[in-house]
Amino acid sequence: MSNDFSALLETFKQLGVSRAYGPPLQIGGEELIPVALVSFGFGGGGDGNNAAGGGGGGFVLPVGVYGRNPRGQVTFQPNTVVIMAMLLPLIGAAGVALRGVLRALRP
Repeated sequence: MSNDFSALLETFKQLGVSRAYGPPLQIGGEELIPVALVSFGFGGGGDGNNAAGGGGGGFVLPVGVYGRNPRGQVTFQPNTVVIMAMLLPLIGAAGVALRGVLRALRP
């Protein structure tokens, strides 16, 4: 099993950067480089009696693209839908914290 684990680990090391930045695309005469947030994980275990198992999973969120602005400079153009979705937990936590502060300040 250790050989399988080592092979899997090497595969995941190579996946991170190659999935975070995609190959350049030509769209409408403009070259764009897609950018994504990539996360994955895996685990495994056994009971010491030759019984073992494992699993894994991951996700990719397309956060935007690198392209050129009208002046020819390279800029990041965010995917606003995904960015807003990623901010929802932060906004929710800030709301809960604010509610707690307001309750503590109430006489």
